[in-house]
Amino acid sequence: MKKRTAKIRRKTKETDISCQLSLDGLGKYQIDTGIGFLDHMLTHLSKHGKIDLVVKAKGDLDVDAHHTVEDIAICLGECLLKALGDKKGIARYGHSSVPMEDALANVSLDLSGRASCVYNVEYRTDKIGDFDVECLQEFLRSFSNTGKFNLHVNVPYGTNSHHIAEAIFKGLGQALAQAAKIVGTDVPSTKGVL
Repeated sequence: MKKRTAKIRRKTKETDISCQLSLDGLGKYQIDTGIGFLDHMLTHLSKHGKIDLVVKAKGDLDVDAHHTVEDIAICLGECLLKALGDKKGIARYGHSSVPMEDALANVSLDLSGRASCVYNVEYRTDKIGDFDVECLQEFLRSFSNTGKFNLHVNVPYGTNSHHIAEAIFKGLGQALAQAAKIVGTDVPSTKGVL
């Protein structure tokens, strides 16, 4: 089977990011974004999605984390799209329901070639450490837009913001692994393309 890997470099006036991933990995990671909480979330995405992931980023963190978070998500989306190739044989759909102590995250996705992000999450705090929780939605929206997939994230309950975010990223990894898994030989669409 052909290796489903991709490597991207994105350099702007705000960020300098390199990213590589392997969809058929073991969940190994080397992540250094300059944003400790984002590093923590990306390690969960990698580990629970069995995606080998390398992310190195330098951004204008003196401004805030927004540009760096968004651009990393763009790079990951580009890598995902490239690694999936023509999408022949993939399961296409993935879903995971992950409990994390007080929180429950339900993540569903469709590697459809069409972008959409539905995000029904409420946090009790505006920050997790020094990380703005609003950046999590920005990350997921940018990732799904650039990766051209439908992403639905629903958290029906949770009191600890860290637990909510962690459950989301663990669920995202599991749902992505399920959707990207090779289960056949044709493109899973009546259109013949995704």
